[in-house]
Amino acid sequence: MPTDTVPVPHAGKASTDKAGTDKHGPEMLTGSGAILRTLEHLGVSDVFGLPGGAIMPFYDELMASTSIRHILVRHEQGAGHAAEGYAASSAGKVGVAIATSGPGATNLVTAIADAHMDSVPLLAITGQVFSTSMGTDAFQEVDIVGITMPITKHSFLVTNAADVPATLAAAYHIASTGRPGPVLVDVTKDAQQQYAPFIWPPKVDLPGYRPVTKAHGKQIQAAAQLLVEAKRPILYVGGGVIRSQAHAELLVLAEKVGAPVVTTLMARGAFPDSHRQHLGMPGMHGSVPAVLGIQESDLLVSLGARFDDRVTGKVSDFAPNAKVVHVDIDPAEISKIRVADVPIVGDAKDVIADLTAAFTELVGTTKPDLSEWWARLDDLREQFPLGYDLPDDGLLSPQMVIERIGQLTGPEGIYAAGVGQHQMWAAQFIKYERPNAWLNSGGAGTMGYGLPAAMGAKVANPDRVVWAIDGDGCFQMTNQELATCTINDIPIKVAIINNSSLGMVRQWQTLFYDGRHSFTDLNTGHMGDGTQTRMIPDFVKMADAYGALGIRVTKVEEIDPAIKLALETNDRPVVIDFVVSRDAMVWPMVPQGVGNSSVQYAREHAPEWEQE
Repeated sequence: MPTDTVPVPHAGKASTDKAGTDKHGPEMLTGSGAILRTLEHLGVSDVFGLPGGAIMPFYDELMASTSIRHILVRHEQGAGHAAEGYAASSAGKVGVAIATSGPGATNLVTAIADAHMDSVPLLAITGQVFSTSMGTDAFQEVDIVGITMPITKHSFLVTNAADVPATLAAAYHIASTGRPGPVLVDVTKDAQQQYAPFIWPPKVDLPGYRPVTKAHGKQIQAAAQLLVEAKRPILYVGGGVIRSQAHAELLVLAEKVGAPVVTTLMARGAFPDSHRQHLGMPGMHGSVPAVLGIQESDLLVSLGARFDDRVTGKVSDFAPNAKVVHVDIDPAEISKIRVADVPIVGDAKDVIADLTAAFTELVGTTKPDLSEWWARLDDLREQFPLGYDLPDDGLLSPQMVIERIGQLTGPEGIYAAGVGQHQMWAAQFIKYERPNAWLNSGGAGTMGYGLPAAMGAKVANPDRVVWAIDGDGCFQMTNQELATCTINDIPIKVAIINNSSLGMVRQWQTLFYDGRHSFTDLNTGHMGDGTQTRMIPDFVKMADAYGALGIRVTKVEEIDPAIKLALETNDRPVVIDFVVSRDAMVWPMVPQGVGNSSVQYAREHAPEWEQE
């Protein structure tokens, strides 16, 4: 297999190494110096990490860098999620997280798994014990390469300083090309301390790694023909469209075909919410028009989506009468869940552009007549508009709170959510007009993602307003990163949707476990029955302790002033404790194990759902 030279995206300012430069040969650097120099050459400008014994040589070198900003987190999981938020909000950048060996490395595992599920380009660099000590159960020794192998695109172990540049360059290339994802590089302490020639650009040999980006022309033609013939087509848009930066091409295709568009949880913003052809989000908590539109379609054009179970429901009942065109850069996803009539492997940006051209060539300046299809969809939109009822317990409506955050901030903001009810409400009630504005943990469903992801997004986008929309449960998993934000002048806004419970679990307990709310009370606010807990913790006091501005909102008339104050405060983070009703539920809903045709838009309309 011939070697490939990995393209160098940027030649950053290199740091000065302790050994100097040999005029008659390559520069001699320690392995740790080579890590730093390689990151600079790759154009990395921001990293998130926490030092420890096995990574200490690198941190000693990092002090000398004038081109890389290091954000010292309070927990390695925070570093991983911050790197995810940095990458996901910045359209193409690779997030970098650094940790030491043992528990430092294992604390990154959740974020690495999260990035793997959601196709986020992440480079995780970990220190390892001396190579001579590996396999002896040395202090803080963990086989992090073995642990992360199932949840990375690739995991590397470096035991020789001379291998550092090529390994890191390969890792960066793998993380950012094809289907993006996390790559781990584990470097032993002796490899960091050794001296070796630093050669740039390195020769990188990646046998078998050849991502397909250009689709087969005959498959494009077949898909275009199906679009011409379809009477009830629908464009099913997934997160791959955002990762490939294909939103402009998608808009052209959608308007040319005239078909309705649905955007999954991971694709919110890939197609403007305000566009008339947008039906909303499909799936378990999708809009009724989006869910039933898919069910009644005769052609499903899947663009960068993977037919996730939260979208399909019972797979055998999903879009039962539709032919399927499946476009994905990862051939392993094609027909994995739903067999594709026309499989297309390629990058969404290129494929969509080619599909538009092929469709245009077939139809000329005319469009297929989809008037009957749109009459049906418009009827669904009129019957089932997305909305919510105000609670009758005197507490705030969480949907109203989130809706006002979106309205007062606008589409140029960035919104990072934790996982649970608040995540679904943020996906439903904030209007997304552009890609990379919505960050969430879709595949892994990681509680604690929201705050550090918002922190990373703010580092990548210092001129944008960045909100973390969190639950009182999620917030308590990573709230220590408020200290990181305060100390490093990262003024994010945090909206805690405080229902004093693990809300989504509680909702399922209410619906499917006869209201037995087993261990879901968090005691962080009002109970909804006129009583109030001791507020453990008191989020306003916590915010103050971390150097942030803390605000509590319990009345409707306080919502807008609190949000406006947060938007006006840019010298520190802001935390707003919105005390909301614990009985509010996420609607519409398709219960797990049933077909999407069973979608219900309110509890009083729900049948006795059969669980399979």
